[in-house]
Amino acid sequence: MSKGLSLWFAVSSIILMTAASISISHNILVAIGLGILTVFNIGWGFIIKARSRRS
Repeated sequence: MSKGLSLWFAVSSIILMTAASISISHNILVAIGLGILTVFNIGWGFIIKARSRRS
């Protein structure tokens, strides 16, 4: 995985986690949705990393 793509996944995950933590006090359903989206984003990063190692 390239450094730019790794940086993108790191920054986007941090932004999603921050948004989820802020939204906890406002709307719990939005916070749950952002939490699930964060997990999928991190998982997608691991999938892309594993695929790039195989190639």
